[in-house]
Amino acid sequence: MMEEKEEQSDLSLQKGNTGGDSFRLHMVTWNVATADPPDDVTSLLHLNSPKSPDLYVVGLQEVSSRPVRFVSDFVFEDPWSQLFMSTLAPRGYIKVSSIRMQGLLLLFFSKLEHVPFIRDIQATYTRTGIFGYWGNKGGVSVHLSFYGHMLCFLNCHLAAHMNYASERVDEFEYIMDTQNFECKKAPSIADHRLVFWFGDLNFRIQDHGMHFVRSCINDQKYELLWSKDQLIMMKTKEQMLQEFEEGPLDFPPTYKFDLNSDTYDSSGKKRKPAWTDRILWRLRPKASVSEDKNTLEKTRQDLYTSNMEYKISDHKPVIGIFTLELRKMYETPLVRLQPEGDWSADIDSIIIYSPLQPFPSSSWDWIGLYKVGFTSVTDYITYTWVKDDEVAFNEEIIQVYISKEEIPVRGGECVLCYYSSTLRCIIGISEPFKVIKIVEAHNVLECLYVPFHSADSLIPIQVEFLVI
Repeated sequence: MMEEKEEQSDLSLQKGNTGGDSFRLHMVTWNVATADPPDDVTSLLHLNSPKSPDLYVVGLQEVSSRPVRFVSDFVFEDPWSQLFMSTLAPRGYIKVSSIRMQGLLLLFFSKLEHVPFIRDIQATYTRTGIFGYWGNKGGVSVHLSFYGHMLCFLNCHLAAHMNYASERVDEFEYIMDTQNFECKKAPSIADHRLVFWFGDLNFRIQDHGMHFVRSCINDQKYELLWSKDQLIMMKTKEQMLQEFEEGPLDFPPTYKFDLNSDTYDSSGKKRKPAWTDRILWRLRPKASVSEDKNTLEKTRQDLYTSNMEYKISDHKPVIGIFTLELRKMYETPLVRLQPEGDWSADIDSIIIYSPLQPFPSSSWDWIGLYKVGFTSVTDYITYTWVKDDEVAFNEEIIQVYISKEEIPVRGGECVLCYYSSTLRCIIGISEPFKVIKIVEAHNVLECLYVPFHSADSLIPIQVEFLVI
């Protein structure tokens, strides 16, 4: 049934409906209740669907943040991030941005072809737990420009318990008011053309008794419960909530289940089922009729459902699939780059790049060498500073070199990526090319370079180990 809905929605994805392009966005929100990741997320990401998304956004709540685990996750990727990265990278996606605040985690993935057009990437967080001093509740967000359109993704975990509906709204409004970005076009969340708000929002079903709620669920008469859903009720009197849209709740409430089962809470507390896990969006109206024609025209939700297959948490994950119809404000990357000649570990190699449009270059800009199927911008084999390692340039073509000692001996399919430190993103990607494998064994010490990066930036640092 789920695939049938997707196929029906795909019929309307004809390029040219608005004179622009259609992009598919797959979103997931899931309170994982400190559980370790499952072995497989194929159905969660719809990897067998005939229509592959352009973008994936995954928001998790209650990721394990025990002290030892949290310190380890700060230095290395946490197990959940590793799972999604290793699953999506072979399919041509890279992690463009991520942010974590204690148990809240937000991951943004893109097909490689779109990466040079995703710019001005920033992430921030707001704590609301224990009067704003503790990060077990709050919101994390990623702000970016997608082909010139300002988007924001906000993953929240709001106050729990039946009687705290007003507090949840207050927390949401506080997060909206306090999160800011260094961006003239969209300095606050509300300034973005398109905002997605999702997470464990913790709104409950009030007034109805347990027997009636479970009877409606068993009979799949979910619409009988909507009028008492706290979020729907609060939208009737809160202006900020009224600006957000949500698809119909035509799926079973996602909370609270016994672990490793599809049975609603059978403990002594017998918590009432509720749609705590939600995905909403807000498309800001045009400022005027004469606003730039190159605008995001339409956002359509093609699927909104839960996935009952996963049982490691007391919540079920929720999936939202959207079509973004927009006119690209630009279609040419800022930089074109390519390798010169044959590459191998026997000779120093040359990179040629050409700025195609003016951009704020910096001495901290660098070009990374990546294996095809890399997971994120930090997953480079090696890199070169574009200013320090220049060997020749004119107004149109600039050459930089990479030492042969830094080229992988084993070779393989690779790409080059130009990273702009000022714009905080990759602004150019080469076509894949082959690094020739060195067949003869070298009786020397081989250097293994392990890439690290600081928590505050993506400026690369390499730590060198000797492998005998």
